[in-house]
Amino acid sequence: MTDLFAQEEQSLRATPVDRLSREDAERELEALAKEIAYHDIRYHQEDSPEISDGEYDALRRRNEAIEARFPDLVREDSPSKRVGAAPAAGFRTVRHSVPMLSLGNAFNDEDVAEFLNRIRRFLGLPAGVPIEVVAEPKIDGLSCSLRYENGRLVRATTRGDGVEGEDVTANVMTIRDIPRRLIGEAPAVTEVRGEVYMSRSDFLELNGRRAARGEAVFANPRNAAAGSLRQLDPKVTAERPLRFFAYSWGEVSDAMGRTQMEARRRLKSWGFRLNEPCWLVGSLEELLGHYKTLMERRPDLDFDIDGVVYKVNRLDLQDRLGFLSRTPRWAVAHKFPAEQARTRLKAITIQVGRTGALTPVAELEPITVGGVVVARATLHNEDEIARKDIRVGDMVIVQRAGDVIPQIVGVVPEHRPTTALPYSFPEVCPDCGSVAVREEGEAVRRCSGGLVCPAQSVERLVHFVSRDAFDIEHLGEKLVRAFWAEGLIREPADIFTLEARNAASPTPVEKREGWGEASVGRLFQAISSRRRIELHRFIFAMGIRHIGQATAKLLARHYGSLEAWIGAMEAAVDRTSQAYGELLGIESIGTTTAEALVGFFAEEHNGAAMRRLLAEVDVEDFVLSGTEGSPVAGKTVVFTGTLSRMGRNEAKAMAERLGAKVAGSVSKKTDFVIAGAEAGSKLAKARELGVTVLSEEEWMGLVSGAQRAAAGEPSTADV
Repeated sequence: MTDLFAQEEQSLRATPVDRLSREDAERELEALAKEIAYHDIRYHQEDSPEISDGEYDALRRRNEAIEARFPDLVREDSPSKRVGAAPAAGFRTVRHSVPMLSLGNAFNDEDVAEFLNRIRRFLGLPAGVPIEVVAEPKIDGLSCSLRYENGRLVRATTRGDGVEGEDVTANVMTIRDIPRRLIGEAPAVTEVRGEVYMSRSDFLELNGRRAARGEAVFANPRNAAAGSLRQLDPKVTAERPLRFFAYSWGEVSDAMGRTQMEARRRLKSWGFRLNEPCWLVGSLEELLGHYKTLMERRPDLDFDIDGVVYKVNRLDLQDRLGFLSRTPRWAVAHKFPAEQARTRLKAITIQVGRTGALTPVAELEPITVGGVVVARATLHNEDEIARKDIRVGDMVIVQRAGDVIPQIVGVVPEHRPTTALPYSFPEVCPDCGSVAVREEGEAVRRCSGGLVCPAQSVERLVHFVSRDAFDIEHLGEKLVRAFWAEGLIREPADIFTLEARNAASPTPVEKREGWGEASVGRLFQAISSRRRIELHRFIFAMGIRHIGQATAKLLARHYGSLEAWIGAMEAAVDRTSQAYGELLGIESIGTTTAEALVGFFAEEHNGAAMRRLLAEVDVEDFVLSGTEGSPVAGKTVVFTGTLSRMGRNEAKAMAERLGAKVAGSVSKKTDFVIAGAEAGSKLAKARELGVTVLSEEEWMGLVSGAQRAAAGEPSTADV
């Protein structure tokens, strides 16, 4: 959450940029880089934003202002140098032939005027010369690039980090708005870019069906679209009502035309739907007028928008204007203000999550914000409550973050009741009475009750059946909670014994209100179909703290089988063991993650629950597809020193694509050490242990054939 970053930085954030010392500026730039990267992952990878677009934009503006004052302090990981977040695990990554950049933002009339003035200054145009600008609605969906070769769709890719995206071709093939073959003549290579979205009416219908089946509903159309497009099973995507607007292009082997409007007409002639309404204007006054018009028409549109995009119409001027590090000079997004409303805070309740985190929730007098009735809003944690001095009885300002997540922006002091007292955050869990501990460096209190805490148990079950874990269809959060309340399931194994117990029950599920033989049959069939599961999904489903999808896949790749993983984790409980050292040696596994794993396995209750589950399910060994014949598949490799042909991260990613296990330290189990220039202690350790050492050239010679095979290219022997 954002408040994990905010504690230490609140005093700095309150300091105007022109009053920051050099040391404070350097420290804040580091904090901003971490915080913005965190929110990029929440938004772009996990489709689960925690802060509003306005708050996010404010962080970026603060970062840019500090960098402008201290240009020599710009960091390598600066947010100003990147777009979005790295592609998520689970999809093949594809490098964009033309980067998919982001847009700069304008938040008021003055920003728009400055956008036009910058263009004039850059091009050397007099103040009176008009600049034709195209104004388009900014669609709130998921950016996607479609590659056509000789008119036929061959690949579809998400934005990702702007350089590499996720290959979602199979899923995009199910979207009716996207033509498999372009109509009429088109360049031999044509990359059409636009937004995958879900209409409001389709979104409401989808959520209605999910609620009726007891499944979790989506928070908003953008999350629904993003989650649907990034399904690992295209059949699931095909069942979701996704749509596509085209508005741009990437690589093309022939010119798109002379103007943006001409290019839009060409996109439409090929069979694409365009983001409308769209206007061609020639003055600042016209731009602002159309912005106001679109903001007024926003509630009547059947798709979500969060602003208006302005683009210079002439493509030759776009070429001259070019790009900054992550944004074009010739376009800007004029964002809509967040929608807010005032209401009374009736109470603050505490929710306990699966990791024991105590999250305060504001219980509100229901109020309509942006067309949605809001009765509850997150308060994040106790520091957030104290910082904003939020008290029960206050009149509060409610905002839908990014028009999505309800949150309390602040209070209205003049309407505070005289009886309102500062809120005292509980120090014990409201569900089990265990002590709620706040660890040093964290903003969150956590229940220490573990498995004896009913709130944590039911949340772990909700996580267990979720999409990225066991993904049990028809068994959503609502139904899990209902079955828990009735005592039908208490732990994961109970899910798979439910059918047998139900058959012997005097009150079977199908006899209860809202159920029938058909619906119960579908539920049990869905449960039965998940008795066989991939290793990385199983690990993720255990709900171990700090073990997300990427780490679960990393562990599955390293250990290969369930037996090897469990054996290693049980041995690693002894921190002096070779198994613990090997765990820490896995690339990207630090002490915090290692301690979470061994802590889980040190608890006998967890082991017993896992054994009961394994009596009901089979876990498949990890197999990395597309690595057949790779000379490094299954091998453990370590990179050290400076590589000349590619960056260290790229080299690691390439090794992993070819089935290798990349480690961060050298041990007897290491197969290859790839040593670049100025290699140090790792090279010495490899020689001491007799591990094979390869130069960068030798490594590239070893894997080059496998690389070409993975890319579908012929080897030299095939030519």
